[in-house]
Amino acid sequence: VMPAPAADAALEACEAAEPFALMVLGDSMLPEFAEGEIIVVEPEGLARDGSYVVAQHDGELIFRQLLLRDGRWRLHPLNSNYADAEIAGIEAVRGVVIQKSRPGSRRSRKSYVD
Repeated sequence: VMPAPAADAALEACEAAEPFALMVLGDSMLPEFAEGEIIVVEPEGLARDGSYVVAQHDGELIFRQLLLRDGRWRLHPLNSNYADAEIAGIEAVRGVVIQKSRPGSRRSRKSYVD
């Protein structure tokens, strides 16, 4: 998503309940999320199996799909060139992706909440 220090600063600048936007970097979430797209993250969103989330892993924030398999939480990249990362618990989740859009295009907006 963003380098950890910049992302941490962005998180600290926002109030806990305030949604924030990040730009997708890299190809780990293709085909659903392309580099350069903007994701809107809800810090107090309900993280559940299958949610797209921003989570703390190995000292940095990463953007992945949250999966519950065999009683363990995993951060799953949609691109099969990347490996799943196991997390200790759902507490690692910093926010749930509620929307994405492509900069400069109002028509390419998609929501991820019911």
